[in-house]
Amino acid sequence: MDFRALSAQLVRVRRSARTQSQLSRALGYKSNVMFSWENGRDQVSARMFFRLAILTGSLTGLDTFFRGNSCPDVTTREGLSQFLQDLAGNRTLADVARHMKRDRHVLGRWVRGQTEIPLAELLEFVEVTTLRIYDFLALFVNPAQLKEAAEGFKILEAARNSARKLPWSHAIVHMVELPSYALLKKHESGWFASRLGLTIQEERNCLELLLTTGQLVLQKNRYRVSHTLNVDTRRDPDTSRLLASFWMKEGARRVLTPAKGGFAFNAFGISTKDLDTARELQSEYFQKLRALIAGSHPTQAVAVATFQLFSLFEEGQDNS
Repeated sequence: MDFRALSAQLVRVRRSARTQSQLSRALGYKSNVMFSWENGRDQVSARMFFRLAILTGSLTGLDTFFRGNSCPDVTTREGLSQFLQDLAGNRTLADVARHMKRDRHVLGRWVRGQTEIPLAELLEFVEVTTLRIYDFLALFVNPAQLKEAAEGFKILEAARNSARKLPWSHAIVHMVELPSYALLKKHESGWFASRLGLTIQEERNCLELLLTTGQLVLQKNRYRVSHTLNVDTRRDPDTSRLLASFWMKEGARRVLTPAKGGFAFNAFGISTKDLDTARELQSEYFQKLRALIAGSHPTQAVAVATFQLFSLFEEGQDNS
């Protein structure tokens, strides 16, 4: 993905029908900076883009990318610095810089608020640290309107739809990358089904859906992944709950049968303050796991991680 081109397209689509000169003046510029930003001659800073977002509508939804209690004011150096640090989480700047192919000292100055981070670099920073660039873009525009993002967003939406319709398809798309499958001279009907405990018809339904949505292609008599995506469904709470329920039920079924896997539970008493800390630890662990998965190659196993931390009763709350 060309993040500099994406940045210019994002500014243009967000401007909508407003004139370049009108918005340039509203942002405090005497020259037509919008023209330069949209044509890629100059780069808009992330802070200036957030100001532009406010001028052209609203700046909402950033809290879904922030783990703290309240998202800071990202139009200020201090607020944007806090936002970047939160995105990075426990990942070292050296690790993030390596994935972005940037000098870690330059990255460090951006994160500390010592120098302005361009919008293009912020977009890449979001993708590297969260794998959710399309959801971030969707806070400002419809990603389908951005030439640089349209195809990927279309495939991601199709992947989310397939995960919702046939959850096992999300497992099969990863199993295609297993070395044992790659060694097959041609696809064997039931190969996935026998390993996942599915019927052959369920396997066929999943493969058909994955082909239709463009996640798999059939080449040389075997299925191959056409795009590797992080299918995050958090922006659709109903789908997230549906899929979480599906995989947790599958996990519960496996708890009762001899199988490899880590299963544990702990019913406990705890202060409300420490319960909040436990929730933060759960979120932190999830972020670390996502980062590990994103950088793990080759695919040699397909696994599911479920996360449950819920209160049975809390003082001062209506638990009826």
